[in-house]
Amino acid sequence: MPDLLLIDGGEGQLRAAHEALAATGIEGLPTVGVAKGADRRAGQERLFLAGSDTPLILNPDSAALRLIQRVRDEAHRFAIAGHRKARARTRLESWLEEIPGLGPAKRRELLKSFGGLQGVRQASVEDLAKVRGIGRPLAALIFEKMNPGP
Repeated sequence: MPDLLLIDGGEGQLRAAHEALAATGIEGLPTVGVAKGADRRAGQERLFLAGSDTPLILNPDSAALRLIQRVRDEAHRFAIAGHRKARARTRLESWLEEIPGLGPAKRRELLKSFGGLQGVRQASVEDLAKVRGIGRPLAALIFEKMNPGP
């Protein structure tokens, strides 16, 4: 178990986290909600401690506050990267899903073989046919869908 659990958000998020922890049987874990200040500027964060009614406001020059800000910013970066990756995967797969006979396993194999959709688009029929599970007729269909004629 960690020594401390930081929650990105204020009182409401802290309360929800406590309920989720309690539902899994975890109690007594120190938790702190990190909320941005009124102007949402760095250095104005308010820390909500479990069991306390008033938020703790650290000095903007505090090393502890800078550490908390960096942890929060890294969590945001990680979440944003994950969302972008999921959106890209959805766009990618939705285009390939339109090709009849190209199921999830074959789509994954294609993307893996060519390093992504761009590589699949640049592949020839012969290159596509070399991918495991993709025969020449399916390769020709994929190529035709990617390179529609005039």
